[in-house]
Order: sequence, then C-alpha cells, then structure tokens
Amino acid sequence: MALVDLFAIKKQYNIKMLLDGVDFHLNEGERIAIVGQNGCGKSTLMKIIAGTEEPTEGKRVVQGNLQIEMLSQHPLFEPNLTVREAISLELEELYEAKLAYDKIGEKLSTDFDNMELLKKHAGLTNFLDHHNAWNLDDKIERVLQEFKLKEYENRLVNSLSGGEQRRVALAGLILKKPDVLLLDEPTNHLDVYMVEFLEEILLKEKFTLLFISHDRYFIDTIATRVVEVDNQQLVSYQGGYQNYLSLKEQRLHSMQKDHENLLRLLKQEEAWLSKGVRAREKRNQGRKQRVFELRENAKKNPTLIRKMVVELEREKKHFNRDESVSRKKMLFDLNNMSYSLPEKPLITNFTTRILQHDKIAIVGINGSGKSTLLKLMLGKIPPLSGKIDKGDFAIGYFDQHRDMLDNEKSLLETFCPNGGDIIEVDGKNMHVYGYLKSFLFPKEFLDQKIGMLSGGEKNRVALALLFTKKVDCLILDEPTNDLDIQTITILEEQLINFGGALLVVSHDRYFVDKVASKLFILDGKGNIEESHQSYSDYLLIEKELREIQSMEKEIRDTSLQAIPAAIKIKTKLSYKEQREFDILPQEIEELEHKLDELHKCLSNPACYQEKGLNELTKMLNDTQSEYDAKSEKYLELWELFESLQ
Repeated sequence: MALVDLFAIKKQYNIKMLLDGVDFHLNEGERIAIVGQNGCGKSTLMKIIAGTEEPTEGKRVVQGNLQIEMLSQHPLFEPNLTVREAISLELEELYEAKLAYDKIGEKLSTDFDNMELLKKHAGLTNFLDHHNAWNLDDKIERVLQEFKLKEYENRLVNSLSGGEQRRVALAGLILKKPDVLLLDEPTNHLDVYMVEFLEEILLKEKFTLLFISHDRYFIDTIATRVVEVDNQQLVSYQGGYQNYLSLKEQRLHSMQKDHENLLRLLKQEEAWLSKGVRAREKRNQGRKQRVFELRENAKKNPTLIRKMVVELEREKKHFNRDESVSRKKMLFDLNNMSYSLPEKPLITNFTTRILQHDKIAIVGINGSGKSTLLKLMLGKIPPLSGKIDKGDFAIGYFDQHRDMLDNEKSLLETFCPNGGDIIEVDGKNMHVYGYLKSFLFPKEFLDQKIGMLSGGEKNRVALALLFTKKVDCLILDEPTNDLDIQTITILEEQLINFGGALLVVSHDRYFVDKVASKLFILDGKGNIEESHQSYSDYLLIEKELREIQSMEKEIRDTSLQAIPAAIKIKTKLSYKEQREFDILPQEIEELEHKLDELHKCLSNPACYQEKGLNELTKMLNDTQSEYDAKSEKYLELWELFESLQ
C-alpha cells in the first residue's frame, strides 16, 4: 500500500529546474535510498515528501493521519533540556499511550466485559506493538550507550557539538519509530560501531524509510530500492547498492557516448564488488555459521568457545605481518610516540614505519585520536614523548576546512593562477576543462566563484586541486564527507592509481576497503593496532569476539548461580596457575614464530629438500599441536583469572 504519492512534481529555484514532472510512490515497509550528484535535488525531493517544502507544480498525496518525521541537518531543542530529557520528550506520546494501556488494563481486571474498554485496549496494543514501545526506558538506556551519549545524559543538549546533537535527534527518532522516517546522511558523525547499531535497529524494527547516504555498505545493507535523481528525473532500481550498479550499467549501455566515462567507473566498481565483497561474504557466511553452531554447543562444551577465540585471534594475526619494510623507501619512522589530552591517553608508545607505497586507513571510534595522529605526522603538534623521523618528501594534505581554496577566485583562476587554461597532471599537460570534467564539473562552472559553490562542490574542487600537486604522500582527513557516490568513486580511482603513500582518516567502510591495504586501528585508550585485513573483515571478527565474550559471561554467570552457597568459591590463582599464566604468552609467541618459519620452509623447495619433507611435516604437526594445547591452557587460565576479578 502506498503511504506517500507524488504526481507530476516540478521544482524550480529561480532559473534552475531540479525536478521536472516526476512521479514517486513510497510503499509501506520500503527502505528507499535516494542517490545522485550533489546539487541535483535529493534533499529537495525529501523535503517535498516530508511536506516541509512545496513543489512548483504537481500534487502530493499522503494516506490518512500518517506520521512523517525527518532528521534535520541542524536539529533544534528546547532550552534547558538534558540529553536524556530531549530523547524522552520525543517519546512523550508513547509514554502516554503506555500509561493509558496500563490504566485500562487495571479497569478490565474488574470489568472484563466492557466492550468500549476492550476496543480502546486493543487499539493501544496495536499502537504500542507498531512502535515497539513496551520497554522504552531500557531502549533509551541502550541507545545512550550505543551512540556514546551516556556520559552526556545529564548535560544540556544545547551545550553539545553539532554532531552530538544530531546523534541525540537520531536517537529520539529511531525510538519513536514514526510511520515514515526520513534521514538525510544519517551516518555522518557516527563511527562504524554506531552505524552497525543503526543498521540493526532499522532492519529489526521494520521501518518504512527514505534516506540519503553516500555510505555504500549502508545502502547495500538497508535499501530495498534505490532511486536516483538524474537530469531532473527519477530512475528507480530494485535492491541495494550492488543491484543498482548492475542495473545502471545496463541502462547506460543503451545511452549515448557522453556517459562513457561514468560507465567505465561503474564497470570498475562492479568488478571490485564481485571479486572482493562477494568473496568476503562467502567467507563471512562460513564464519557466521560456525558462530551459530557454537551457540548451540557451547553450554555442553565450553572449550569450543576458547577454540573459536584462538581461531579468530589467529586469523587477525595472520593478516598483521608486513615483511616488506626493507625493500621500500621509508617516509615516516615513529618511535615510542605518545600523546594525550588531560586524563585521556590518545596514543601510547606507538612505534611503526610508513613506506613510500603504503596505503593506510586510520580508523576507530569517535574521539580516539585519529585526526590527532595526522596532525602529529604533519608536524602541526609535537608528541609528548617519543619521536617522529620524517624523510625529505612532499605532502599533500586535505581536511574539511578546505583552507587551500579562495572563495573570491573562479575555478579557472584556482587551477591556472598564472593565466592560460592548461594544467599539468601526472607529468602530462591537460586542458583544465578536460581535467575538471573528470570530476563532474560542466564547462560553465569554469568562471564560477568558489564561494558560490555548495559544500560538496567545494570538496570536489579541493580534491581535484590536490591531485594536480606533485607530492609523495597524501594525508586526507574524512575526504568523503559531503561527496556524492559518483565523486567518491572518482576519488577512489585517483587514490588507487596514486604512486605515493596514502594516510586517510575515514569512517566509510566501503571506501576504506577499496583504497587501503593496511589499517591503523585506534581503540580510544591509547593503543593502536596494525592490520592488513580489509576493514569489513576486521569489524566482523571484532563483532564475533564480542558475541563470544558475551556468551562466555552468560555461561560463567549461569555456572556460578548453580554452585551451592556452601561450596567455597576460589578467590585467586594457585602459585602454579599464576606461573603458567605469566610464562605462557611468551611461549605461545615463540611457537607462533616457529610455525611461521616452518610454513616459509614448506613453501621454499630448497629449504624443504634440505630438511626433508616428511621430517618438516612432522615438525609442523607437532608444533601446531603444542601451540593449540598451550593456547587452550592459557585461555582456560585467562577465563579463570577474569572470573576472579
């Protein structure tokens, strides 16, 4: 059933036509992603659907008393409200409905044949069921935790940053669950763990949803349909982002040659998806199946949990080896570098080397120190201890402030400050229009002032300008913010083909998977982990480890409850257990090194012929058995140690 219909909608600003006679239908249960270039009319379409903006021509039809709510880019709150009060106020109607339900329930206990009360009770039941509003206090508590708002719950909401206020507004909306929810770039200001929680809620609660996003994993996970605003028209594609790519490629094949550049980018994107994402999905499905089996069997055999932890930790370590340091030019050498804010360590004793072809993504929770690490590398702030040795090379830097742009200059003056219309890119001379066309700027933009451009268009100019510079290292801080998907795809192509080093801070999982071959993962407590996994693989393993830890706690709590009170509970490790607990990590690390050496020898004919294949295989099996036994023993002791804390 269609909840919202648009018929023959036109929308024009001054002389610019954004929508020209479009139809649109939103059905109950649909989750529609709106995509398109910056400035094409995505937000305008959403506002017309919300009823906050009138079309120039056409008709909007809404079913009944439909509740449509939209997440504002700049939410407004009543003064003197705390964070928790702001969220609770959004749920006032639901609280009142629950109170009325409880009162009617009390009356029905003595007047159970009252048809009027029964009818009201049934209506309130349906209303509370639809909004899943039976345990609102518990849900508020969870959303405060997941959106990292718990520490601010008693602070005035208007004292928070813009990004934090948006999280408060989003929290209220997803708990309120209106009939139709409209979200404009909901993943902005969310770290990946918050995005995962948002995905979980939107799918579990079966929202009817319309959203704008450049997060392609989010689109692929959430969307049942993708609607593209293209040349003042709407084009609809069933399915998520992968289906959108495939169907759009088919459509472009039938169109004229002006679309060849976009078609080439789409083909590259599809090829990457089919080889990368689907292969990982296949592996991940197998891993998920093991977790489900583990859930069924863990209570009967707790050693299965420890075995799974060892497997997952080993899988992480397998990707964390980099044996290429000596073969490449070193750009940065960080030695025991530390930096902290008052009462909050951001980076503690971090040692690493960054080489000339490294493609590194710096990721982690909000506030963990990602941008701080970039500033340390750039020399904008000094470390509190340790040192950074930097080679002699040129750096290109991009951040959200776009400091390299002058609002009073035109695009032509920006790219050709000395006159003319020719620029040098990668050692080749190009006409400035030909170059800017690859960044989706039409010819008429050449004389336009930078100050007249939108935020997304300014970002596009800044990135295009950056790639005209002769640099050995690119350092980018959240480069995909305010960009449309087409521009992000162009950026990815440029970064993949860039011959120097790349350091990029980003929460965009898809972008990171595509451009980075190495991760620096900041945990917010000062620790930085290095990994050569894809970001999506790393996050999946982290999620499974958290689930397993939760299972361990549940099993441990159940076991403790089953112990009779008369039985004396152990309070500390024995001397022998403590000694084993202390020395096993070193022994396990030595065995890991030995396993690495044996695997290398087995892959080298000269080595395994010298040592003997049978003897080498026996050594490998024996070492693996010893490693498994010691790992299992250590995990037993670790679990016991944790239970005694």
